[in-house]
Amino acid sequence: MFSLLSPTSWLPSLPSLDWGSGLLDALLQGLVGACAVSILNNLLKVYFFVGCANHPELRLEKQRLQARWASLETVHLAGLALILTVVGVRVAALVVLEFSLRAVSMLLSLDKGSRGTEKLQLYLLCQYSLGCGLTCGLSFLQEGALHRTLNLMLGLGLAALLSTGARRLRHHVCRLYELHSSQRYCGVCLSLLAGAHHLPRLLGRTLAVTFIVGNLAAVALINQDFLTTSEAVRFWTPLTICYTLLVIYMQEEQRQRPGLKSHVQTVLVRMCGLFVLLLTVGRWLDLLGILICLLGELWCLVGIRSLLDLCQIQDFPPQRPSVSAPSQPQPTAPAQPEEGTATS
Repeated sequence: MFSLLSPTSWLPSLPSLDWGSGLLDALLQGLVGACAVSILNNLLKVYFFVGCANHPELRLEKQRLQARWASLETVHLAGLALILTVVGVRVAALVVLEFSLRAVSMLLSLDKGSRGTEKLQLYLLCQYSLGCGLTCGLSFLQEGALHRTLNLMLGLGLAALLSTGARRLRHHVCRLYELHSSQRYCGVCLSLLAGAHHLPRLLGRTLAVTFIVGNLAAVALINQDFLTTSEAVRFWTPLTICYTLLVIYMQEEQRQRPGLKSHVQTVLVRMCGLFVLLLTVGRWLDLLGILICLLGELWCLVGIRSLLDLCQIQDFPPQRPSVSAPSQPQPTAPAQPEEGTATS
């Protein structure tokens, strides 16, 4: 019987080929994670652009969202994919767990009045952790699979298709949303005009499912390195204490000094805390992974700095726009001359 073979299964079984196959799988996982970050980034830009278009006083911010170069986006996507490829699965799992604990703590401590803005900032800041979560999830789910490389290729194809669709949607909205929403002949723009306020809720549910799977995979991948329960306890006890202290410090710091500078300082403190922790319970290769994660976090912050500034300027989410708002001046314009002629 003919069976479908993986791309490297027909080659001789040499250690170098096994290493090359593992590198190819890591590259595919990194590309899938980068595509997921690109989808989230493009959809958030669509949401922010619609909010700016509905507020004329934010004309400069709207122009900043429109002035994006495709070449820089490609470089940013390729750089993020390379970072996610090089970082180890163990360090990526630690990053996912740390962000998830910080996100849950932040959501539980939010007031109802500030929940919308804080959630949007959380969606912006979770991009690198999202990529790490997908790499952990794919590594765990595809572990020991017979056609692992082929499965990752198919997943990359689907992720690239969704990423291309999200990027085209953003280009369409940035160029034609105002015209189409006023002329009322584009279904996509009319759907955003009426239901763009539902987009953060949809993104929140999708991210919640993704991080739940990523957390389960991260715990399973970390526990694989321990032979006994005592070894696991010696690792998880200081890790939990360190994460708890980091979460408490980060929340107080961001409340006192919000802004991009505060987010950069938060990243530095988080990575320094993980670096010191892994000096005692980790491996030397994990220390290199922490430095790579620091580069990845800063790399993602560079791409969202304008959106973070916009969160500080405007209290998102804006109020739901009325669908009939653009057509209000039309019936009132011809009514004024008729009243004038009647009185004369």
